[in-house]
Amino acid sequence: MKKIITVLIFCLPLYILSQINTDDLDLANKILEIDEENILRNPLYHNWGSSIIKGKDGKYHLFYAQMSKEIGFRSWLTDGVISHAIADSPAGPYVHKEIVLEGRGPGYWDAYTAHNPRIKYFEGKYYLYYMSTNTGDRLLSDKEFDQARNGVITNEFRALVRMNQRIGVAVSKSINGPWKRLDQPIVEPSGPIAQITCNPALAKRPEGGYIMIVRGDKPNIEYANGKWPDHNELIRSQAIALSDSPLGPWEIQPKLAVGDLNSEDPAIWYDSKRKRYYGVYHAFGYMGMITSIDGINWEKAKHYKVLDKSLKKADGTEIKANRLERPFIYVEDGVAKVLTVAVFENSKNSYSLFVPLD
Repeated sequence: MKKIITVLIFCLPLYILSQINTDDLDLANKILEIDEENILRNPLYHNWGSSIIKGKDGKYHLFYAQMSKEIGFRSWLTDGVISHAIADSPAGPYVHKEIVLEGRGPGYWDAYTAHNPRIKYFEGKYYLYYMSTNTGDRLLSDKEFDQARNGVITNEFRALVRMNQRIGVAVSKSINGPWKRLDQPIVEPSGPIAQITCNPALAKRPEGGYIMIVRGDKPNIEYANGKWPDHNELIRSQAIALSDSPLGPWEIQPKLAVGDLNSEDPAIWYDSKRKRYYGVYHAFGYMGMITSIDGINWEKAKHYKVLDKSLKKADGTEIKANRLERPFIYVEDGVAKVLTVAVFENSKNSYSLFVPLD
């Protein structure tokens, strides 16, 4: 009988299915204790956002952002690299293997960084989505580039590299590469996103095609002559893009996934058991979760709040994050297994954290 009901639910039209309350996922109550095996640190690099996939070798492959501590944390916008690590468990411990992507230098759209990766496997190939930037037609002097590298957002040169952020993808038949990049970015600002595209999050749609949540700036951000408002006044938002192919073309939809809330760093997946999408983002103080039946119309999930900026460890100590960002949900066999986040402590220490889920 249960099997018959499940089949009937799957066959219902979306407008009827939307009336059935399947939104019972509670990630906050699935969080388990963490220990040092769930933390990936590096003495020479700040570790940041990450993305997990299980390889054909049975191992768990992590693709994560790094910034040189010698240059500084702010260099994510100019000198970031994407690295590859491997573990026997999705929650770690992970062992660094190699750097796989970095900026290609002047003359390329992805000249000056490789950041915020999302690794996916579609139709026999691996797709490594990432964010990068350039300085357009302007070649900066060493002094100007150093200001772009370490400056604040109101600085002319920092604003220049920020404005040129775009999303790209590298493709490989093997999880170990080699990775072939596209010559152009795959998503340009349009519709409700007036400036920049970055921080991609993707899923395959059950009816066919692909969905991406894209972060950008809303149209009411004023930009003139390289001058920006204070960083805290920036209004970030999340839009939906659809495509028939993992490579695009991607079409940004008119309705935002997240309305007026200042938020970023989305993660997205399709829950085949509940027949709905879920997305997790950070809202500058906590992690929130949204949900959608069709991928176009989103709302706050029933169990909206997922995580605060403090977590208890198994040894009784507590992680108190100054910044807790870049969420990613690793799903295996339809079940959310691990929540990964990037942690920046008041001590200026930065690392990737893998929170096991019950």
